[in-house]
Amino acid sequence: MGLDMKRCVLSITLALTVCTVITLVLTFLATNATLPPGTKFGLVFDAGSSHTSLFVYQWPSDKENDTGVVSQTMTCDVEGDGISSYARNPEAAGSSLRSCLDEAVKLIPAAQLAQTPVYLGATAGMRILSLQNPKAADWVLAEVAKTIQQYPMDFRGARIISGAEEGAYGWITINYLLDIFTKYSIKNGGWIRPPATKMLGALDLGGASTQISFFPSEPIADSTTASHFRLYGFNYSIYTHSYLCYGQAQAMKQVIMKLSQKLQNTPGQIEHPCYHKGYKKNVMAQSIYNSPCTSYLQPSGLNLNQEMTLMGTGNVTKCQQAIRAIFNFTTCGPHFPCAFNGTYQPNVSGQFFAFSAFFYTFNFLNITSGQSLSEVKNIIEQYCHRSWKDVTDSYPKYKEQWLQDYCANANYILILLLEGYKFSEKSWTSIRFQQKASETEIGWTLGYMLNLTNIIPVEAPVRVRTQKEGPWVASIIFLVLILVLLLVLLWAVFI
Repeated sequence: MGLDMKRCVLSITLALTVCTVITLVLTFLATNATLPPGTKFGLVFDAGSSHTSLFVYQWPSDKENDTGVVSQTMTCDVEGDGISSYARNPEAAGSSLRSCLDEAVKLIPAAQLAQTPVYLGATAGMRILSLQNPKAADWVLAEVAKTIQQYPMDFRGARIISGAEEGAYGWITINYLLDIFTKYSIKNGGWIRPPATKMLGALDLGGASTQISFFPSEPIADSTTASHFRLYGFNYSIYTHSYLCYGQAQAMKQVIMKLSQKLQNTPGQIEHPCYHKGYKKNVMAQSIYNSPCTSYLQPSGLNLNQEMTLMGTGNVTKCQQAIRAIFNFTTCGPHFPCAFNGTYQPNVSGQFFAFSAFFYTFNFLNITSGQSLSEVKNIIEQYCHRSWKDVTDSYPKYKEQWLQDYCANANYILILLLEGYKFSEKSWTSIRFQQKASETEIGWTLGYMLNLTNIIPVEAPVRVRTQKEGPWVASIIFLVLILVLLLVLLWAVFI
């Protein structure tokens, strides 16, 4: 029995020695490797003049040249009007965001919520409110901030972004989505900057403002219209300008105001050539003059509770004349060339993407497929000549408040692009009317997040000990052999 015990101990000792040697060999064969650092998330609220939307973005934590490769993960439309409409009930502005925030919290891994930045950017609707009632605007922003801070995320602030920021971030979004800044090269096995690529211009049209942004072919003469960025290791300078009061809704208020100043056949009745024949609607004077875009021309002694009747006449020629009346095309400021209202603008050059209301209006009229300018004008004129009854009968699923404006908005777009921004019949074909690129919404929020990733710290990659495939396979075989040898030795001892 003593001899058997010795044999058993010897066998076990031998097996353990061999296993130890194998373990040491595996340790020396191990090499350094870097594990993927994971994904970061970011939220941006687009608080526009007519509605608010939440966009959730994600990007790899090991950014490319300090700028995240950002993609859209989720979008959520907040119910109700824009936050500027809650001036008299700011608490409701904050409460309106909850449903979308709840969705975002469910989407993002719980362990990452505390590191997920949340931003809210308010655009032209809040810019106008801040001009009318600064205290109300501050109160609304305070309430939306209060609501967001109740969620377990990294709230970075709610603020009114400038028109220049809105335009420039839209420009970043388009050029990012179409791989102008960087693209992945299979050949090089990494991200590269495409050579000799022309930048795309951005045309944005909202309810209260409109923006134009592009990389001009000439030096920017007015430095106040230039925006500067550093993305993916390169610097960019573009021309950008925002026109407050020239978004669709505010522009149409100005048109009605101009029409009301003309002599009418019937007191209190306004013949509106941009509305379909047979259209009739009663509005209060207050609804026209309740904005800084029109209040400065309010007639003295006007009763804001006075009721006015809008009567559609469906006359395209007079409609365009009425729209031109809200622009000043005759004078330039100290710099030439200019767009309108004395605002400097270099000559448009290159390809442009027109999104937001540019797209929605033209998409309704089915003129987003690269039609010539003459075709576009013809389709718009035919639509405007249709009676109001014909239009409402033909589009029963559309809200009447949308249908009433398509004719006016389409003609406004023509005047703005051709006579305002100075596109010609030849350069018209350089404009693409789109709302999505690479399956992602075009707007300022993605550009905003992309630019902000430059200041979000890069997550340090995790380094571990690992080994190559060949030695790993050999290690497994050795371990199997040792186990077999151990079993044989044990069998020899006890059997």
